[in-house]
Parts: sequence; structure tokens; C-alpha cells
Amino acid sequence: SDLAQFESSWVEPIKTSYRGYEVAELPPSGQGLVALMALNIFKNRSVKKADVDYYHEMFEAMKMAFADGLHYITDPDLMSMNPQSLIEEAYGKRRYKQITKSAQIHSDDDPYSGGTVYLSCADKDGNMVSMIQSTYMGFGSGIVVKDTGIALHNRGADFKLDENHINVLAPNKKTYHTIIPGMLLKDGQCAGVFGVMGAYMQPQGHFQVISNLLDFDLNPQMALDAPRWQWVKDKTFMVEANFDPKIIQELEERGHIIKVVDDRTHFGRGQIILKLEHGVYVAGTESRTDSNLAIY
Repeated sequence: SDLAQFESSWVEPIKTSYRGYEVAELPPSGQGLVALMALNIFKNRSVKKADVDYYHEMFEAMKMAFADGLHYITDPDLMSMNPQSLIEEAYGKRRYKQITKSAQIHSDDDPYSGGTVYLSCADKDGNMVSMIQSTYMGFGSGIVVKDTGIALHNRGADFKLDENHINVLAPNKKTYHTIIPGMLLKDGQCAGVFGVMGAYMQPQGHFQVISNLLDFDLNPQMALDAPRWQWVKDKTFMVEANFDPKIIQELEERGHIIKVVDDRTHFGRGQIILKLEHGVYVAGTESRTDSNLAIY
């Protein structure tokens, strides 16, 4: 059976630098690479305040990252592009230079030319875990393996039926998927773990909370509580109801289509643990849904 044939893989994370830290994500076929691409583009901007330019360039970097991610990411054994190439410094600079003052619909470029659970934990010895689990939609496929209680996921829903697409449906192939635990490193040592569950919101949530932590020096709870946005498609973004109305107006003047959404669960659910320089942990938990912190 498929379950009997499956073997878990021990993989090396992929990383990009951002404001003196390394941000680590799981490699494809997950979409952690999308978060890293967005950060790799956006780090070419000097951030001083959360004004319209800040959000506009975040929006454009996010759209570029998704354009490349949805074009290239599939089973790592079948990818046509080395993931590391997509987070090269030079490629990030090139993509950043493509950002204009108005909203654009971005295509992919070439560097050479529902019910998810996230948890994080840390112990007195500095060991830290960033973990995410999901069967995707509801109870996944709705199929439970006999005598095991294991419910099979339906991640195959992300395959494409276009035979020319890199992520086309095929047997024994891993699809692009959304679950991505994150980790922060400083000088090669683990400095924090984080995650924002919520399907295609996940890399967008990672992008936003990392910027909040490292660009604005917010503590984990403030970084999670800050108003969020989510790219939907083309030039359309959803923003939370507590988003600055002046910024919304200025973004619309630049061509972005902004939809204010009252239901905050659209914007992901996150957790963060940071290790401070003197070894004390500080954590934040999600205010948008049921969530909890515990100390033992």
C-alpha cells in the first residue's frame, strides 16, 4: 500500500538572511521557499516605518514570490530549478528592482535569466521544535487506514492537470503543499521558532511576523497581534478590519484592490518563541482563535 511504501525524509532546511538573522524553512515540496523568496526580495528595502511604501513593496514582493513558487515548486526530485537559485542575493535584488510605484500582476521569472495545527516548544537546554500538522481540508481524503486510526490527507488537491505544469499530477510524486514550520537562527544557533497556519496564508504570515520582529523589534505577542493582510489573486488583497484606513486608501490609489474582512480567522493563526540573549524565552500566541501558552 502507499502507506507501507512511505518513508519519512530527514532534510536540510533552506535559509535566507534577513536583518542579521537566518530564517529557516523546510525545502520543497512545501511552500516555505515562498516565504524566503519574499524576504529575500524585501530585504533590499530599508524599513523605517509602516507607511504605504512599506505595505506596497511587501505586497509586490509577496506576489512575486508566489508567482515563482507556484511555477517552480513540486516534488524536489522533479523540480526544474534549484531552490537555492530562487533565494540568491542577486536574484532578490533583481526582483526588487522590478517593483514599481503601482500595483502589478507578476509572472514567474528565471534566476538565470483548513484545520491545521501548529505548535512550538523549547527546553532549558536550548532545544527548540517548530511543528505543524494537517490533513489539509477537514478530515483530508475522508479515508482512514484500517486498524490504525490514521486519516489520509488530500494534499493531491494541489496537483495541476495541465500536463505542461511542473506540478502536474503523477504517481509516486509529491505535490506542492502548504504546511511550513519556521525557525530563526543567529550566528548559527537557534534563536526562535515560529509558524502561522492557514493554507496559502502561511508564507504570507511568516513574511509579516518576521518583518514585525526584525524590522520593528516587536515582541512575539505584538508581532502576532499586528494587523495582517493576505494576497488573494492578481491585485486583490484582504486586510483586517483594524488596518489603517489611510494606508488602505493610499494602497488603492496605487492600484491595489483592497477588501476589508471582519472575520480574522482568514489571516492565519500563529505561535512564536524567541530565545533572548541571556537565555530567557519570550513567547506569543494567537488572539484570532483558540490558542495557548504553557510554561513547565
